[in-house]
Amino acid sequence: MKKGIVRRISLSLLVSITVISLFACNSNNGTLITPEQNLPTATPSSEAVEPSDANVVVESTPTSTPELPNINEKRVKAKGLYLTASSAGARLDHYIELANTTEINSYVIDVKNDYGIVSYDSEVPLATEIGAIQKLYNVENLIKELHDNDIYAIARIVCFKDPILAKNKPEMAIKNPEGGLYVHNKMNWVNPYSKEAWQYNIDLAKEALAKGFDEVQFDYIRFPDGRKSQMVFDGKDDREIYEVINDFLAYARQELPNAILSGDVFAIILESPGDTEGIGQYFEYIGENLDYLCPMAYPSHYANGQIINNVRFPKPDLDPYGVIKNTLLKAKARYEKVEGHKPILRTYLQDFSATWIGAGNWQYYEDEQVRQQIQAVYDAGFEEWFLWDPMNNYREGAFKKE
Repeated sequence: MKKGIVRRISLSLLVSITVISLFACNSNNGTLITPEQNLPTATPSSEAVEPSDANVVVESTPTSTPELPNINEKRVKAKGLYLTASSAGARLDHYIELANTTEINSYVIDVKNDYGIVSYDSEVPLATEIGAIQKLYNVENLIKELHDNDIYAIARIVCFKDPILAKNKPEMAIKNPEGGLYVHNKMNWVNPYSKEAWQYNIDLAKEALAKGFDEVQFDYIRFPDGRKSQMVFDGKDDREIYEVINDFLAYARQELPNAILSGDVFAIILESPGDTEGIGQYFEYIGENLDYLCPMAYPSHYANGQIINNVRFPKPDLDPYGVIKNTLLKAKARYEKVEGHKPILRTYLQDFSATWIGAGNWQYYEDEQVRQQIQAVYDAGFEEWFLWDPMNNYREGAFKKE
């Protein structure tokens, strides 16, 4: 057992579990948040560097856990879409019809979004205390309609990017050197070292599962990708930052032993040790307590000239098939070195047009580009995928009819 990481708890207690969004959508009003306008810098292809050890054990505070059915009976080979809370509330009939007539069988639905908004009438005390609740759908009706139509329901919970929690509970927030709240891309972040922040997200996960969601998907399970010199973390210790993230997920598994858990990660961590060290997502380790790991492999989010799986992509957005296939082949190669539990990979694919990356660097993503990515998943030896469009304007012609 590596020191500093709470390893996978015994199978008699646990069932194995599973990051995005370089940009996201406000579930309340559909406002698009674009990533930083400057293009990312291509990172050199490199094997992962073995991280250092530390001595840390996560302490557990016993809390009630919902009774869940046998999770193996609930698993599906997901072919799904991300839905904002607004879409799930206002256009549910459309998405049910889409699932009933195409290969789509799963939806990832915001329970807590990038703004910290909790999307239904939650009874988690802290959500009420900080004013996080906006009732955008009736959760009981939503789950009933989805399950009546054999649709798999996944609760998306954004963890450490939470401006509502940060502003109302500054003791849980990342600070700047002057003592105020740290701001990254106009947003405040929660301190990943904060056990109270951990508990808030896990309490929301417990509630979502008790309401009937089949799975919880944790997003923003990472540190901000800004300058660490401008961040102050109360309670910081000698752990590597990837160990802090892994410890949170180990605690989530401990508190949710019978749940299906997944997590979203930047796909660039497959190629860039620097990104791994900056945000705390170590590919081989982050899935130890996850059932599914979801690399966000959007072609537009790679820099021009990026090397993926030893293949150079001059303009990645123009080659969706090649980017996705090589990303997943690299993931497969790195996974072959992992001993023990390996979460199933379900990659996020691009279903939006990245107009902000500059003329000549992007293309319109239509049915063909979406289908190319789906085929790349299969050709790389995988079976499951999600599509991401923050505005939920999906190219439905790309889906096979059933």
